[in-house]
Amino acid sequence: MAEKIVCRNKKAFHDYFIESSMEAGMVLSGPEVKSLRAGKANLRDGYAQIDDRGELMLLNVHISFYTFATHNPNEPLRSRKLLLHKTEIRKLIGKLKEKGLALIPLKIYFNEKGKAKVELGLARGKKLYDKRETLKKQQSDRELERVVRSNQR
Repeated sequence: MAEKIVCRNKKAFHDYFIESSMEAGMVLSGPEVKSLRAGKANLRDGYAQIDDRGELMLLNVHISFYTFATHNPNEPLRSRKLLLHKTEIRKLIGKLKEKGLALIPLKIYFNEKGKAKVELGLARGKKLYDKRETLKKQQSDRELERVVRSNQR
């Protein structure tokens, strides 16, 4: 059984250069897990941050209400604790002190064991001209692929 991807943050690849990525577990309530299994999540404005107690928190990630929940309805935009080893968190603290780096959620998925995971990317912001350059490169790659496909027929 392969991993089941719940949602991706496509905008992150447009707005940031992703330098490295890592996997982290999430502390979720029951209705939130059910909502994730239904695919009701949005990563668009989300980010991760290390709080004053040294814990990694996921902020601004929208996980919708589960409609069939009978108790404890979750708040969609609440901050959620991420699970990483202390050594990994210490490494992140050092890297995040560099100017211009941020932790961005790239995707939420369920692994082979059925656990909800989030893939975090250590990202550096793109300038407007970088975004334009990326779009031009993608368009030229698409066009080249189209020409190659038409020549194979």
